[in-house]
Amino acid sequence: MSYIVPIGPYHPSLEEPVHARLITEGELIKDAEIFIGYNHRGIEKLAMQKNIIQTLVMVERVCGICSHSHAMTFAMTCESISGIKVPKRGQYLRVITAELERLHSHYLWLGIALHIIGHDSLFMHSWDDREKIMDALEELSGNRVNYGMVTYGGSRRDVTLEQVQNISKMLDAIEEDTKRLADFLLNDKTVALRTQGVGVLTTEDALRIGAVGPQARASNIAIDVRTDAPYSSYEDFDFQKIVYPTCDVFSRVVIRVLECFESIKIIRQAFSSLPKGPINLGNHVPTIKPGEYMNMHEAPRGQLTYKVVTNGTDKVARVSIHVPTFKNAPTIPTMLRGNSVADAGLIIASIDPCFSCMDR
Repeated sequence: MSYIVPIGPYHPSLEEPVHARLITEGELIKDAEIFIGYNHRGIEKLAMQKNIIQTLVMVERVCGICSHSHAMTFAMTCESISGIKVPKRGQYLRVITAELERLHSHYLWLGIALHIIGHDSLFMHSWDDREKIMDALEELSGNRVNYGMVTYGGSRRDVTLEQVQNISKMLDAIEEDTKRLADFLLNDKTVALRTQGVGVLTTEDALRIGAVGPQARASNIAIDVRTDAPYSSYEDFDFQKIVYPTCDVFSRVVIRVLECFESIKIIRQAFSSLPKGPINLGNHVPTIKPGEYMNMHEAPRGQLTYKVVTNGTDKVARVSIHVPTFKNAPTIPTMLRGNSVADAGLIIASIDPCFSCMDR
């Protein structure tokens, strides 16, 4: 007998408001639909009413987890319109903050995934490491969530030798914890039973729907903006594009754990070869010449795209924000079909959704 089982828009196993409607036969999900739009704040409209510095501060509040990604991508897009070259040291500082943010985001997701699976002890260990990363971000920027590290033309804050040493010690500790976490996640039978073969998104479906970021790489698609179209000096760093072939929730767990090692590697390289010189071009409210440009950044959840149109004033005429969750959310119905209702919360969470970004 068929039933319709609603999940959300508010549900204990969901990070943010989204509504999934499951069409089931007993415990088996035969089909599913996803509904969005519960979190709209009108940020793109507000951006047309504020100057570029005010807009830079505002877009950082699109999301609390990938806030630096939004500020960095908006700034890079405006800088491209103006023909401004960010000083090399400023580019490195942006990369350092971006990779610390990726570590923070991946650890947050791993904690939530472990909680849904039922490993609450490991969830607490994961979030204890997340606290260390947030402490490092606070030491670097003064803030634990919205860092305010980006300004038009570079970075707002420099890094001191003491901060480099403290963050490097934190990375050493995090790396050891990540090794133990990876060993557990890759070999624990309970994790395997809850994740292997669950929520499969084949390579063909991922390409057809247009998945990005860890969601795509977990379906054996080798895409990463940092290597495919390098920006902010990412071409200077040696790191791997992590891809895994099993296309299920387990694959998404593996991808995010292994990417933590790559982020640590990038930050260490940036610290060891941090260029000398200015970090920005001076703080002022600029007038941007008329133009339009689209720029991309590999945010923790995948490709983040900003298109900015300017009209020769200190305000932008249009800001269009295209976030990775908007690309990955359509994969949810495909992943849900053929699975148990009990796994629905974990499958939805496996894309690491940010509906604040999507509904902005």
